[in-house]
Amino acid sequence: MAEHDWTGGDLPTFVTHLECSLTGERYPADTLQTLSKAGRPLLVRYDLDGVRRALPREALPARPQTLWRYRELLPVRRSENVVSLGEVVTPLIPLPRLAARLAASGEILVKDEGRLPTGSFKARGLALAVSMAKELGVGTMAMPTNGNAGAAMAAYCSRVGIKAYVFCPDDTPAVNVREIAMQGAEVFLVNGLIDDCGKLVSEGERAVGWFNCSTLREPYRIEGKKTMGIELAEQLGWELPDVIFYPTGGGTGIIGMWKAFAELEAIGWIGPKRPRMVVVQATGCAPMVKAWEDGAEHAPRWENAHTFAAGIRVPQAVGDFLILRAVRESGGFATAISDDAIAEAWREVAAEEGLLLCPEGAATYAAYKQALVDGRVRPGEQVVLFNCASGLKYPMPEAGNPLKLGSTIDWQRLIQDRRPTAQR
Repeated sequence: MAEHDWTGGDLPTFVTHLECSLTGERYPADTLQTLSKAGRPLLVRYDLDGVRRALPREALPARPQTLWRYRELLPVRRSENVVSLGEVVTPLIPLPRLAARLAASGEILVKDEGRLPTGSFKARGLALAVSMAKELGVGTMAMPTNGNAGAAMAAYCSRVGIKAYVFCPDDTPAVNVREIAMQGAEVFLVNGLIDDCGKLVSEGERAVGWFNCSTLREPYRIEGKKTMGIELAEQLGWELPDVIFYPTGGGTGIIGMWKAFAELEAIGWIGPKRPRMVVVQATGCAPMVKAWEDGAEHAPRWENAHTFAAGIRVPQAVGDFLILRAVRESGGFATAISDDAIAEAWREVAAEEGLLLCPEGAATYAAYKQALVDGRVRPGEQVVLFNCASGLKYPMPEAGNPLKLGSTIDWQRLIQDRRPTAQR
């Protein structure tokens, strides 16, 4: 399969401007931007009437199965600036055995983002961020990360020859740190959390001119992440599910999907129905849950953040109000899950369905089970759980000890013990 379905030159893009997500102030689209003057994320805006006229929904099946199939709703202007490692459309995996036990006539679907390059959904956002960095002449990029985002930025920067600096908390899983280094970035371990790493990136931005690619501090990672929502709608026949459970750290994905749904309705591809958006965090780091419960618009920093699900250990999010807006507008909710419940959910889905989630993905299944018990989700509803990375990237919880066989006698005893009772 070809990497793209274009041959070079201009792409049919419809970007009109960038817009402050808090104040609505407009910014030019084709110059390098970070946060708005109000210190808030910038959103890419499109001529959606133009997209509607140029791109009939029926044209999509003929296009390659990559996120670039939605190029009219993406910001890259020139095909030579597209930086790709093969961003496939990720599958929706049903969990029929668990659904039969838990969901009555409902359906549990997992959007398995672990199939993307670098093994996580961070590839979506960084493919767009690095492509736009190339288009706008960036030579050096830097970011803080709990692992997967740094790996994705390192890979895409290496692909196109942009220098990358990545700062990780010093307890970041070793596989992520090695992955980042193998893919050509300079990686530093920091005694602190991801926002402490972010402070160092900001200092480097001021001192030596690194382009800061921290979550929501540039406009384009949202555009990559929103393709999750477009894909989901297409995979479900241009209908949306009843509920989406999303593991939320910085929240780029939930913001991006909510933006995608509005754009899809504006171009006539979906109707007004929206899923209830559910923010899933860990009890050891739940700033968005507390803000939602308090009825607040912003979430103060969560002190002493801790959870083994590193991807959702984000003490404070610059796009907090956008996350909360999506939850409230959708009639959804925010919920926190204990590490013990996450580990048990991780084991349960793997053992029952053969699908090895990442810890953050497992948190969404634990949250779904909890929501069934407290009545916030009904058994007959169609739910989508987002698994944000391959489970193979993480140290796994204990799940039974292997049996050691040392002799023919041991083997014979093993066979005898496991025969059906009637055959013994």
